[in-house]
Order: sequence, then structure tokens, then C-alpha cells
Amino acid sequence: MSSNKEIIRVMGTDLDGNMSLGMALTAIKGVGYNLSRAVLHVGKYDHRSKLKDQSEKDLEKLENIIKNPVESGIPAWLLNRQKDYKTGLDKHITVSDITMQLRDDVNRLRKIRAYRGIRHEHGLPTRGQRTKSSFRHGATVGVQRNKNAKKGK
Repeated sequence: MSSNKEIIRVMGTDLDGNMSLGMALTAIKGVGYNLSRAVLHVGKYDHRSKLKDQSEKDLEKLENIIKNPVESGIPAWLLNRQKDYKTGLDKHITVSDITMQLRDDVNRLRKIRAYRGIRHEHGLPTRGQRTKSSFRHGATVGVQRNKNAKKGK
């Protein structure tokens, strides 16, 4: 963690020191507004205070709460990875772990030939949307006229 006071590095992410604490934490991948407010509530911080006004010790405490939210007293329903497929534990993943976990989940679905995995492979929607007019890729193709149809009349 480095603190230049203008740009502060928390959990491998550069945050704007002039932002309020509540909004600055949302710039960390995997931390949304609700989790940010919960972290500040558990750590007894004012969400309106500026990030640059926090000490190194406060920033470390925030980072520990985000890394271990359940141990800090944040309820499991606020986490982004409840009942993990492999471990069965409730956990919250952030930063680059989200990207790797998503890739692993999609690869698992492809490997077991699940319907969702096949839809991912073909670049189609996986959650039941209709595809007649949406999710079209590539060049736009208009109606093709048949030249012989006019001669036949």
C-alpha cells in the first residue's frame, strides 16, 4: 500500500484520494456500493470522509475487512461467491481472482457439456433470452431479391 495522498493504492488498485471513502472503495473490482458501506460500517468509518485522510493503519484494516468479510461480521448474503462449487464455503473474491474464477466456471461448464457451457461456446445468451432479433453479430444482411421472380411475371 502506498499513499501519495492524491492516488492511494488499496488491494492492488489505484484509488482517487479526493473521493469519499464509500465511493472510492467501489473502484476496487468486486466491491460494490453495498459491500463498501458494509465494510465501512463494520470498521466504524464515516463513509463521507476522504480516502486521503485515512492513515496507513486504517487502510490496512479496510483491506483486511474486504479480504475476510465473514470473519469481520459481514453477512454471507452480501458476498459474491456463496457456497463455492469446489469448497462449499461462502467467500468474497476481488480483483484478478474474479476474472480467473469466471474463466474456470465457464470452462467447467464447457467440459461437462452443460447447456450453458455450449451456449457460451457459441457466443449465445445463456439465460433464456429470445434470439430472433437480439444477439446478432457480424455484417447486416438485408432482404435479397430474386431476379428471376420478376421475369416470370
